[in-house]
Amino acid sequence: MKIEDQELIARIAKALGHPTRVAILLFLAKQDSCFFGDIHEELPIAKATVSQHLKELKDAGLIQGEVEAPKVRYCINKENWENTRNLFASLFNIYVEKNGCC
Repeated sequence: MKIEDQELIARIAKALGHPTRVAILLFLAKQDSCFFGDIHEELPIAKATVSQHLKELKDAGLIQGEVEAPKVRYCINKENWENTRNLFASLFNIYVEKNGCC
């Protein structure tokens, strides 16, 4: 596996390392798109906290946002979502069970 892929997996894993971010992704995966307010209503946390989690997911490339003044619409970044699926599949498919291994 290329070093660039390893670094990308680590960056995405870090973004997935918080339960609220996973909840946001699960919510967005069920929608075509939604506005910040929809996400904030779904999660029982402060707006600033939601914004920070959205920023982390966006920086990792898992979601994208479009400004529709005065609101921001968010959705899953479909291309990166598929790339992420393939990267993690390749990571987990590397392991081959060996006899006598712990």
